[in-house]
Amino acid sequence: MSDKLDSLVGKMRELENEMMHELRRKEADFFYEVRAKKVRFTKEAMVQHAKLSKRIHRYFLDSSFLVLSTAPIIWSCLLPFVILDLVVSFYQATCFGIYGIPKVRRTDYILLDRSRLGYLNFLEKLNCEYCAYGNGVLAYVSEVAARTEQYWCPIKHALRMKSMHSRYKFFFDYGDADHYRKEIEKVRRSFEDVTKDEASSSDPKPSKE
Repeated sequence: MSDKLDSLVGKMRELENEMMHELRRKEADFFYEVRAKKVRFTKEAMVQHAKLSKRIHRYFLDSSFLVLSTAPIIWSCLLPFVILDLVVSFYQATCFGIYGIPKVRRTDYILLDRSRLGYLNFLEKLNCEYCAYGNGVLAYVSEVAARTEQYWCPIKHALRMKSMHSRYKFFFDYGDADHYRKEIEKVRRSFEDVTKDEASSSDPKPSKE
């Protein structure tokens, strides 16, 4: 990467660290803590949440007919999500070892923790966890695809992209044939940052079990 890109990547990491610090601060603001990847609210917060929970019949009464009628369409996407999850998991389990690509930790992307929120009723929790699963699967698949692309074709696009995946910053510039031929084997195996980030992302807080 160029010096400018190195600088931009460094700034991105600083922003990520700042965001994580802000998320940690929210634990105190809303009376919960995360220990060993488990969320625990204080007893006072749980009591307050229970008071704010909306009963199922009121939940239905407050929802419009059109919203309720589209629910089956939304839930019909569950099967494709599950199939995609299984297929991509099978793909990386069988192929990443051969390619020498670090496997994507599925649990880093599919986070089902909203059922711990006492102010949500059963249906709200179910809907929230479904959304978390669907978006988590897509993020997980995107990372698997990004690492695959780094191995097979780490070349930036000439056309403007709406958004970039996590590995795009390591790709060769479009049209840079010389560097591509000289360094392709190096770039397709450069995942040192992945193993470092995944090691540091583990929650350092000890469990209070």
